[in-house]
Amino acid sequence: MDNPTQQTKHLWRCYQSPLFLLTQALSPGLSFAIITAHNPASGMLAPSQNRLRDRQLLHDIELLARPYRALVGAAADLSYMEKSWAVCVDKACALQLGKKFNQYAIYMVEQGEVTLVPCTLAGYDEVCLGCFSDYVQLVYELPDLDA
Repeated sequence: MDNPTQQTKHLWRCYQSPLFLLTQALSPGLSFAIITAHNPASGMLAPSQNRLRDRQLLHDIELLARPYRALVGAAADLSYMEKSWAVCVDKACALQLGKKFNQYAIYMVEQGEVTLVPCTLAGYDEVCLGCFSDYVQLVYELPDLDA
């Protein structure tokens, strides 16, 4: 992956095989976005920088006065994880938050179906991934990402 185009294509494929770690199942009829502030434009930040960005995103979410829940978005093999938020907002609001935090993509869950939605990536189309519950793993507690 010598050029950014190849790297971006690889990331886009990786985004299509997520795993979402939750401490409780979400209602199947609930519509929400999954957004992170970690590692903007897929650049790796220090844990302290990601914590600060996460607090800023949480502040913005709280100002919306909409239901939300913490979760971890991960690679299917758990080799990569990011603190994320499930937020009951529409796609336009979710994209606005994603763009503010310079995220390549967000996920939208509507009627139990999860869709990968490009945010700051040009030239990519939304991809319906299928049933959200197929991408969920319930855990006793969320992993400590600073460890």
